[in-house]
Amino acid sequence: MNTPASQPTAAPASGRAARILAVTSGKGGVGKTFVSANLAAALARRGERVLVLDADLGLANLDVVLNLFPKITLHDVFTGKAKLEDAILPAPGGFSVLLAGSGLVEYSRLTSEVRDQLLRIIETVAPRYDRVLLDTGAGISDVVLFAVSLATDVLVVATPEPTSLTDAYATVKVLATQQQRERISLIVNQVGKTGEGRVIRGQLQQVVDRFVSPSLPEGKGPVKLELLGEIPTDKSVREAVQKRQLLLEMLPGCEAAKGIAAIAGKLCES
Repeated sequence: MNTPASQPTAAPASGRAARILAVTSGKGGVGKTFVSANLAAALARRGERVLVLDADLGLANLDVVLNLFPKITLHDVFTGKAKLEDAILPAPGGFSVLLAGSGLVEYSRLTSEVRDQLLRIIETVAPRYDRVLLDTGAGISDVVLFAVSLATDVLVVATPEPTSLTDAYATVKVLATQQQRERISLIVNQVGKTGEGRVIRGQLQQVVDRFVSPSLPEGKGPVKLELLGEIPTDKSVREAVQKRQLLLEMLPGCEAAKGIAAIAGKLCES
């Protein structure tokens, strides 16, 4: 039985801190936040205590995806106007969320305050959950890269579009060279046919093998991309997004929902 999202203070059964997974992407519009929210719901269904932290501090939209209207956000915690515990909210799907405020220019740059506050918050919440998902911004800004650096695992979301793949490669390159990441997971969203994700992973791996791994310092690498799964193009996704509902709650039997559930299963096995 899942632990209710409104009771986030219990420590994981193992007594260890949560696995922290940064969900990121090279460009916007690939479904990163959609994946974060629905993956959290799928993990919660498997019995994990899950927290999703909206680490897109300047352009947050996790609240929109979940149809939540928070009175307290990370901005209030950062400025000392509210306690961290009061900002953790239950979300549909049986997980918890820490929401950021949208349009806050001061959080689009990595200041020492942002760095210290984000680090403090993650260190505080990690012992309370089995898994913390960091829904980062898109691209390779300082704020995004710092958020990713706090994670034990990294998941890059991409689509088959050429611009998405180019930006996904750029993200992998930066993570490998700046953070010495040797293992990066990949989800290919909006695939047109079964197996397309495997082909795309292979193409990206070839480019990484040719241009990234040889440039790493001696003793580092090679960089390996692991395909966690693919999510098919599904009209149900658009319907769920427009209704601000989780796909796994609204239409759990659709093909895209099945793809996300399979990804959650693979994560739990790793």
